Amino acid sequence: MPTEESQDLIDLTREICADQLAPKVDAAEEAAEFPRDTFALLGRSGLLSLPYAEELGGGGQPYEVYLQVVEEIASAWMSVAVGVSVHSLTCFPVAEYGSDQQRADLLPAMLSGQTLGAYCLSEPQAGSDVSAISTRATPTQDGSQYSIKGTKAWISHAGHADYYTAFVRTDDHPSKGLSCFVIPADTEGISFGAPERKMGLTCDTVRQVIFDGALVDNARLIGAPGSGMSIALHALDSGRLGIAAAATGLAQAALDVAAKYSKEREQFGKAISEFQGLSFLLADMEAAVTSSRATYLHAARLKDAGKPFTRQAAVAKLICTDAAMKVTTDAVQVLGGYGYTRDFPVERYMREAKVTQIFEGTNQIQRLVIARQLLRG
Repeated sequence: MPTEESQDLIDLTREICADQLAPKVDAAEEAAEFPRDTFALLGRSGLLSLPYAEELGGGGQPYEVYLQVVEEIASAWMSVAVGVSVHSLTCFPVAEYGSDQQRADLLPAMLSGQTLGAYCLSEPQAGSDVSAISTRATPTQDGSQYSIKGTKAWISHAGHADYYTAFVRTDDHPSKGLSCFVIPADTEGISFGAPERKMGLTCDTVRQVIFDGALVDNARLIGAPGSGMSIALHALDSGRLGIAAAATGLAQAALDVAAKYSKEREQFGKAISEFQGLSFLLADMEAAVTSSRATYLHAARLKDAGKPFTRQAAVAKLICTDAAMKVTTDAVQVLGGYGYTRDFPVERYMREAKVTQIFEGTNQIQRLVIARQLLRG
């Protein structure tokens, strides 16, 4: 159970969502505006640093509490919740694998929200297959820097971020040839593709990040050369839980709209909620949301206890995002013709839910991870 401090954080998040996020979301998503001021607000409120140790400048909260905060944010504004999860992912390599000097230099600004990060793993020809990454970092002649050349794809915050946590090749070995760098956004040689024209999450700007001989100091190499694969996969276990929590918040928002509408909409002389067929549909939606929440919290508690949670994180990502897709689709059905219009947010929720089954590893990849973990040894 959350401590009193943790509950206060969740209550604070709920208040910020109601007062600051919910009034903006419809217009911002319509205009595809990047919500940088909202991330700054969350940073000032201490909500971007929750899962990191206090000695690193973090909130010192269990992952369980951090994920409940992400869920609350997602119920108000999914693009922002995804951004919070992405930003947390960019901090993870520094917090877990960085030197004391790197932590001191980088984490205060990262965790306070003064700087916003982008996580550069995928490439046009390397999505789930991380070993296919071809972006390469080559040492300069004097050995003090690396020159990075290649293209990253599907990168949230591209063009808006202050730094890019990038996984690039320093050796040809498929699994031991990747390294992790934190690259400042003002590094010469970085450019961006046009924003992807997505069906949802329009405030989550996604572009290609193009490195054309970008020079990065050795001090920006996180962990040992060649350790990038293990860093990336370790980070993704945690990142998948962020997406699971966000998907749960999105499903909860859709359920709330559907339930409210069903009590107000009348047909044949009574509220449609009184028809058993529809009330059973709402019951199934509630069961899906409740199951999702329990699943991601279970994985988070394993992580907080220091136990292996890779399989449970993949299960949570699979269950929560599939549930979000079904619940949001069912919410459109409950609202009927109105659900298909932009007068209500459920059509947007349905569009936003779809990508949760795709990013941070498709749900087909989650099944592969689960099966491998289950059958190992």
